[in-house]
Amino acid sequence: MAATNNSLQMFQYIKRDTRDFVNIDPLQTAGLLTDAAKDALIEWGDGYSVCDYCNGALDLVKKPPIQEFVHKALPEFLGTDAARVMNGARESKFAVMHSLASAADGQNNYVVMDAWAHYSSKVAAERSGLEIVFTEKPETEILPEDFQKAIESGIEKYGKKPLLTLLTYPDGSYGNLANAKKIAGISHEFEIPVLLNGAYSVGRMPVNAKELGADYVVGSGHKSMAACGPVGVLGVNGEEAAEQLFRKSAYNKVKEVELLGCTSRGAPIMTLMASFPEVAARTQPDVWEKEVENARRFIKRLEDEASGKFKLFGQNPHNHDLMFFEAPGFFNISERAKRGRYFLYDELKERKIHGIKVGLTKNFKMSTYGLGKEKTDFVADAFIDILKKYDEI
Repeated sequence: MAATNNSLQMFQYIKRDTRDFVNIDPLQTAGLLTDAAKDALIEWGDGYSVCDYCNGALDLVKKPPIQEFVHKALPEFLGTDAARVMNGARESKFAVMHSLASAADGQNNYVVMDAWAHYSSKVAAERSGLEIVFTEKPETEILPEDFQKAIESGIEKYGKKPLLTLLTYPDGSYGNLANAKKIAGISHEFEIPVLLNGAYSVGRMPVNAKELGADYVVGSGHKSMAACGPVGVLGVNGEEAAEQLFRKSAYNKVKEVELLGCTSRGAPIMTLMASFPEVAARTQPDVWEKEVENARRFIKRLEDEASGKFKLFGQNPHNHDLMFFEAPGFFNISERAKRGRYFLYDELKERKIHGIKVGLTKNFKMSTYGLGKEKTDFVADAFIDILKKYDEI
């Protein structure tokens, strides 16, 4: 028994060796906890701690002020009539699709999505029993007319309009921000509701569903709202849509079917709330403009000081902190370096930079969110120094 107990000790006191590194992983740059959230994590980390205060409906807990957050602060922040806290953006997308599918006739039902939709959007549709029609894959960015063509193609194929159109805003691969308002307008011309997947926008930048014309919006707390995961947010516009989405169980009058009764029940929702004042402040237009300027300055440095060694994919000038680069300079080095394609990870780790996946050199995505000028310049300097070290520039 002693040996078994000793072997189990490997699961304890595990440290992150990159905790004090400059983090450029888009999954994490906007998910770093605020000081208030770190306190909440310790205070509310025990199991279902929030449930100590619940009388059956999580969103109606008054102390801590979850009800105030869910029914007042969050809808105002999202630009929606109603909102809920979920276990993640993917769970939110599934709830919307499953709700619409449940109310439909069940025959030839499908959704239209952009060609760069996240895999979880596709899985959510599959799990809801829905087919998918994608827009054509563009060279640089999704255009409104791409959605019109996809909708018309779906109608021709299935003989009826889709239950939903879904736009990834921005897409999680290249950070391209499509014209959501025009795409929503086209969808509404066909009387199709619109779901905005804001996993990389809600919490990073200004997003108002009503202003963009979205009927539903989802966000990721752990990706973009400075919360520990898994946690997400879901907003809906329209009384009828909200009633269907948040319909109650026939077996328990306070439980909402699509939420399986309750969602985030402990540290995730409390860290989401604790970070919210800072998240609300950082998503003001003037603050977001500085983030975009910082990303653009980073891109320009690479283009000017390492000409031909980096190529930004997608919108340029870029409009988001998430960027995707083709890096022929790094790829050339990988073909002759001792560690091959792992050389870049080693070089960045030596400089205490983390976030580009191990083994990637030919192309990769990264983010400058929240780094500020000094750390962003530090990363740009590192990229350029590595190229010089291996005589690529």
